[in-house]
Amino acid sequence: MKESGFTLVELILVTVIIGILAGAVVMNYGGFVQDAKIGRAKQDVANLISAVQTYAVEHNDQYPKALEDLVTDAKRKYLRELKKDPWGNAYVYKAGTNPKKMDFEIFSAGIDGAPGTADDVTESSVHE
Repeated sequence: MKESGFTLVELILVTVIIGILAGAVVMNYGGFVQDAKIGRAKQDVANLISAVQTYAVEHNDQYPKALEDLVTDAKRKYLRELKKDPWGNAYVYKAGTNPKKMDFEIFSAGIDGAPGTADDVTESSVHE
């Protein structure tokens, strides 16, 4: 009497195929998540630049000493809160002295959290 059903080889083959398909889906999903984080960092940098420029206009061409000043200023709050970048790091702010030349810098150190590397999200990458 012959019994019907799947053999062990057939079950292993189906399991391997499902594993390959699941791996492909996870790899594609991971790329979308990083793209979304980079997009959010670009938007945050653009918002911070705008807030710093507004601060300078309302403070006789003086930049804030730190980004926290945008939240705690006595005149008004330029931001409700100071967020961290999508990777959990603080945005880097280097104040300049001449607001007419936009001589300050704001950026996210990116995925690796190290400033000055290729994955930084800077003002120039906002306009790409």
